[in-house]
Amino acid sequence: MTITYEMNFGQKYNDSLPELGEVIGDVIQFFGGDKIYGVGGDFAANLISALEQKINVCPSSNEMHAGFSACAQAELSGVGFCLTTYMVGSLPCVSAAALAMTEGLPVVFISGAPAEKEVNNIAIHHTIHPNYSWKPEYDNALKAFASLGMKVERLQGQRNSGQPNIAGERFYQLVAEAYKTKQPVFIEVPRDQVFVKTQPLNLPRSLDDICCGTNVLAGTHLIVENIIYKLNQANNPVLFIGDRLKHNKKLKQLVLTFAQKFNIPYATTWFAKGLFDEFEPLCLGAYNGIFTQTAGKQYIEEKMDYVIDIATSIFAQDTNTAFGTGTHKVDSFINKTILKGSSLLEKDLIEVFELLLSSNIKPFTYVPPCNEAIKINEQEAIDFNNLAHVLNELQAQDSTPYIYIPEVGNSYFASYSLQVRKSHLNRSWLTNPWYGAMGSSLPYARVASQLVQENGNKDRVVVITGDGGFHFQLNELIHFLKDNTQVTIIYMRNNIYHLGKSSDADIYYCNDKDFDVHNIVAAYQGQSKTCSTVAEFKAYFQACMQQSTGIRLIEIPAKPVEERQCHELHLLNMYIKAQNGQPEAAKAWQALTEKN
Repeated sequence: MTITYEMNFGQKYNDSLPELGEVIGDVIQFFGGDKIYGVGGDFAANLISALEQKINVCPSSNEMHAGFSACAQAELSGVGFCLTTYMVGSLPCVSAAALAMTEGLPVVFISGAPAEKEVNNIAIHHTIHPNYSWKPEYDNALKAFASLGMKVERLQGQRNSGQPNIAGERFYQLVAEAYKTKQPVFIEVPRDQVFVKTQPLNLPRSLDDICCGTNVLAGTHLIVENIIYKLNQANNPVLFIGDRLKHNKKLKQLVLTFAQKFNIPYATTWFAKGLFDEFEPLCLGAYNGIFTQTAGKQYIEEKMDYVIDIATSIFAQDTNTAFGTGTHKVDSFINKTILKGSSLLEKDLIEVFELLLSSNIKPFTYVPPCNEAIKINEQEAIDFNNLAHVLNELQAQDSTPYIYIPEVGNSYFASYSLQVRKSHLNRSWLTNPWYGAMGSSLPYARVASQLVQENGNKDRVVVITGDGGFHFQLNELIHFLKDNTQVTIIYMRNNIYHLGKSSDADIYYCNDKDFDVHNIVAAYQGQSKTCSTVAEFKAYFQACMQQSTGIRLIEIPAKPVEERQCHELHLLNMYIKAQNGQPEAAKAWQALTEKN
């Protein structure tokens, strides 16, 4: 005799059982997800049908871009969600999953999967195995994502006739794992389980309740006592803030309040750029040794006498420490306190700053470094060498925050000299600096533009991209048209992949001189203009900022010559050539770093 739910737990319990798809939607909503980005497919069809009742299922132009959009969602909203079909859909997301792993982003990659009854000795479509294999392989996607170090799982159906499956609870635990650890997870959902009953969940009252409560690490008061002692000995302390603060709003606010209460200036690592309003007097901008162009560089290297290093990466990262040049003053500074944040959700650091804020510390006398105005000839050519300076001048005159999203390559490194205002999204500079995956700027911009529109504020999303990066992802423009959102694209056209270019091989040439970008933009109902001088760029950029919807593109004829490179690009190209063993570059790089 088969024991049913009713016989085992009663009719009322049976009637209370939700379907798995319903639980998945509830869990996504609980973690703040009102959207999931993806591409439809046969194995994902049931999931789409279940989720579209509760969540906006946003189409993407391809699976990798869906993954990148989910990464941006995690950056800006706390958790990101991506949905694809089995194998052929999920595997293209591996690049985005690597980005999420490296940047510490809680992204939930969800894939439809074969029904449990379909897993047998017959190779099903979408599976990957050689035609001479002795057995079908159903777990290749699970293995691929697991190889990145991610937690992966295929949800399972009922295993006992009187006991409903635990698939819903497992889905919740996996998403909670992503949220708590700030790491992505990969979940396959068999298509025959989506509309099957699962155990009901009693979700926590809030996200705070999913964690382990208060800080479990002891000794906080001793750490605070030592910080207070060092502060009392200092005249010019500096807070140096890392990228692990990006996804902890509470800690970010505590650190900012601490800086303001005691008049202590603060700088960020390169990877934490965009977290704070860099027009505020206490903000020294993003610091990275010899590459730094902000006025805060002189203050850090000449006046600073004590550093509190907050939430920087556990492991040293070469991009973040001036590529090992030995010129990073904070990295080599002896008189500092290093607060990495080693407990779940940085609760140990939260406790430190809560105690510091209640401590008796005398406010410091701080005089902001003088930012000398850079004079720019209005008639000179606009290019990488002056782009950041021109945008800084425009942002200084405009109270509307620009949310900069630079593409990997020259545009990314040139963007470090940008001075950003605080945006309503709490991030004004958004990219994937450590992993450096090309093709993410437009998916990132799409999510930012959606949030700006939904929040009803006037922030403006500005993408800075080379033509190589633009071609890689221009199909994503369709979603700005469909969403009726705003984006301004600064299109630096030099027709080559210039960063790290070491020869004249065809592989570096990503464009053709006859390509007409304006026709492309017009097809998406956007507007565009070629601007060659500073004056032309400023006039059209300001006009673009007045538009609340639609695509605007500014084409800048960039020249890949040294005098048109900004400071960061000049150093980076020298560094790359030196690392590739070019004798002249190696000699120049050694002389430069020894000098500094």
